[in-house]
Amino acid sequence: MTPIIEVRNLTKHFGKVQAVNGLSFSIPKGICFGLLGPNGAGKTTTIEMMEGITPPTSGDILYKGTRKNPDFKQEAGIQFQSTSLMDYLTVKEVLQLFSSFYTHTLPVASLIEQCHLADFIHQQAAKLSGGQKQRLLLALALVNDPDILFLDEPTTGLDPQSRRNFWHLINNIKAQGKTVVLTTHYMDEAEQLCDHLVIVDHGQIIAEGSPSELLHSHFEHVFVCLDQQDLPDNFVTNETTQTSSHQIVIESRSVENTLQRLIQDGARLHSLQVRNPTLDDLFLKLTGHSLRE
Repeated sequence: MTPIIEVRNLTKHFGKVQAVNGLSFSIPKGICFGLLGPNGAGKTTTIEMMEGITPPTSGDILYKGTRKNPDFKQEAGIQFQSTSLMDYLTVKEVLQLFSSFYTHTLPVASLIEQCHLADFIHQQAAKLSGGQKQRLLLALALVNDPDILFLDEPTTGLDPQSRRNFWHLINNIKAQGKTVVLTTHYMDEAEQLCDHLVIVDHGQIIAEGSPSELLHSHFEHVFVCLDQQDLPDNFVTNETTQTSSHQIVIESRSVENTLQRLIQDGARLHSLQVRNPTLDDLFLKLTGHSLRE
């Protein structure tokens, strides 16, 4: 099956700075594809080239198997990192305005229901709260009933409840069979939403696969965490450990054996936590620095 988008050897230079360095990947129809990386990794530049906003220095981008496909502009929806909304126009008026830009659109009433806008439909769009604004911007990206939807860090700055509400909306969009391209530096978001991930750093792909595939291929252990004050002074282990100012993290291949050793050595287990590796841990392992830097 022809992928909905294919990227081949994509590069982008800004003067002497190489922001994107030979990226190649394809996106099947109907999945949520995650493009992940820290600030400055090249993910926003990559997505802007895919959207046709920024021309690549070299490489090809194919939409439904065709370069510069004329259907792309009518069939793509985009929610940018930052968008200024028109002063004095209400939410409903903004929706009606954006609907006039396309030959095929969803009914405004459908967008209001789908993105839960009814409670503030008559408010001025420029005066919405952060979560309300993001839901409106999502509705604007859906105005033309797109085949592919680009979301560039859509939940940055939102509180936890607003973020999870937004995840629910994206999952509903996925359930309609639409393709979603998501950039984010929130790893819990990527694990919740994405079917396939490409992790980039310094403009290059450093890992690719589903969240579970990536974690299973790079980790054979879980993390056993304890406050340092709960460990005996003479505690020694042959397992790999990480130490912070107040906590020790043991990379355990057998939680049962690790706990037995801790109890035998007189450790107190009041602060004990056992957790599975996350995509944050994967990025630290691959690059040595945090995704949120």
